[in-house]
Order: sequence, then structure tokens, then C-alpha cells
Amino acid sequence: MKKLLIISLGALLTMAPSAVKAQNMTDESLKAANAAMKEAQKVIKDSKLDKEDQKEVKKAMKEAKKALKEAQKASKNAAVSEVRATPVANVAAAQPFTIEKPVLTNEGDSIAYIFGIAQSKGLDQYLKSLDVDSTYIEDFNKGIQNRLGYNPENKKEHAYYQGVAIAGQIENMTKQFSGDYYAADPSQKLNPQIVANGIVAGLTGQAEMTADDATTQWRSKMEARQKANQEKLYGENRRKGEAFLEENSKKEGVVTLPSGLQYKVIKDGMGAKPLATDKVKVNYEGHLIDGTEFDSSYKRKEPATFKCNQVIKGWTEALTNMNVGSQWELYIPYNLAYGDKQQSKIPPFSTLIFTVELLDIVK
Repeated sequence: MKKLLIISLGALLTMAPSAVKAQNMTDESLKAANAAMKEAQKVIKDSKLDKEDQKEVKKAMKEAKKALKEAQKASKNAAVSEVRATPVANVAAAQPFTIEKPVLTNEGDSIAYIFGIAQSKGLDQYLKSLDVDSTYIEDFNKGIQNRLGYNPENKKEHAYYQGVAIAGQIENMTKQFSGDYYAADPSQKLNPQIVANGIVAGLTGQAEMTADDATTQWRSKMEARQKANQEKLYGENRRKGEAFLEENSKKEGVVTLPSGLQYKVIKDGMGAKPLATDKVKVNYEGHLIDGTEFDSSYKRKEPATFKCNQVIKGWTEALTNMNVGSQWELYIPYNLAYGDKQQSKIPPFSTLIFTVELLDIVK
């Protein structure tokens, strides 16, 4: 029995170091070795060895366990090496470029490498959003490695790579600014290099104006540009609204106030008139002039409550001229509504039509 145990454990001791050296122990081999170890433990438990034999077998068993543990570790490292050699199955997989294998010298290296692989999920789609052509993935990698591999103590390199990092921010900032400036002409783009030149000129004192003067000019030009964009994009809404109000003013029962607000009485109430600071309860529904409904307290089955001076100007003016119990139809020009601003489903420069029922003044 003793001889059989020693032979079995010896085989394990021989197999494990070989696997460590070759780093190619298969999962099946590991399973077989573990099974042999468990069988040996069972045999020891069931056998009747004297103390000296037990001591010798236990020593062999301890050495076998240690060798087997090393074999398992070696096998795991071999698997990681195999992963390293396999191109990532996204952007890089389609390219002849193969990533250089990193040398993993400690647990920190291993977790860093695993973390990097985990972060690669979805990166191919992100690169597409940045317009990075997958054909040039090797250049993308070089850019990353150059940026991360420099010595921050080298002032020249540090300045250069901080500039590289800020260039990305300038590019993103210019893209957003360009979207605002060319809102009405999305095919046109601002040049980020010109933005960068302006930044460096201002930074080095070579600009034709101070930063404060440039800020004033920039805001003024942007304000004018935004108005021009709004007119180009939504000016037709304003013109249609003006034509609608002009025609509507001729209809029977429609009253036009000096502000431009128009209304028609559907039902005249007998209650009090609220002040601008009063809180009122109303039911209403709102439409665009093309008939599109954008809001309705009737459909929510709950009246709205608010102060008269906390709503659009057209509503404030109408409510303070209505008696509780009244129901009016309001025709509100854009300048007494939301002006040139988008408001949920309401486009800029929209003339609005409301049916408003004043239910009560809330005390």
C-alpha cells in the first residue's frame, strides 16, 4: 500500500514541474491530477500505515500539493498569454496589426491588463463616433502609447503631451460651438485649428485684442448669428402666425387688444376678476394654428392651479380680464407666448390657440 501511494504521488510530483516548465498543462490534465490527489487522500485515510509510513506519505503528499498548485498557476498564466496573443474581436480583429504582448511581471500587471480588456467593450463603436478609421488602428495605438509612455519629469515632453491632450478638448469644444453657429447650415463646420491658433495667440500675448475684448465681440456676433439662424429655421412660423392673426381679427366675435392678443368669448361668467398676483384654477387645452394639440388639462382630468403672473404674457392679460366662470378662446402671438424659444412640442415663433375656462380664484 505504501509503495502504491508513493508511486502515485511521485507521478504527480513529476507531472506538475513539467507542466510548470512547459506552461501547457491542459484542463483535462489538471482534472486528472486533482482526481489522483483526492484518490490518494482517500487511500491514506482508509489504509493502516504505521506512524513512520504515515509521516513519509504525508510529506510526499504535501510536496505533491505544492507542485500541483504551481502547475495550476502556470497553466493559468499560459491561458492569459494565449489571450494576449489573440487580437481583440472588434476593430483590431479586422486588421493585420497585432498588439505587442505586454510583460506581466506581477499581480498588478495582470489586473491592469484584464481591466484594459474589460474596457475595450464598446470601444469600436466609440471610435466610429469619433470618426477613427479602423484601418489605422495601429496609429491609434501609437498615439495612446506615446501619450502614456512619456516621462512627466521631462518638461519638454510634458508640455508637448499636455498640448496633445488639450487639442482633443479643443476639437470637441469646436464641434459643439460649430453646431451652434451653423445651426441653420449644418453642412458647414468651424476649423478647430483656427480656434487653437487663437488660443495660443491669446496665451502668448500675440493676439490683436485682449481676451476680454474677444469675449465681448464673440458674444455679440453669436447673438446676431443665433437670431439669423432662428429666422432662417423658424421665420416661416412667424410669418404664418402673423397672417393667421390678421385673417382671424376679421372674424365675428374676435376682439383684438392693443398688445396684439385676440380672444373670443365662448361663455361669460359672473364671478370676480383675478389680479395678476392671484392664484387661479383653470381647465384648458392648447393648439398650434395647424390644429396640433400640445397640452390639455381636460385629458389629464385635473385642472391646473397657478398664479396669473407666473404664466406667459398672453395668459396673464387674458385671465385678469376674465370673470370666474368664463370660457374664452385665446389667440396669442408668439411675442406674448414663448417667443423665439422652443418649448416642448411648441416650435419657436409659434402663434398659439388656447381654450381657457376660469374655474375659481384660489384663496
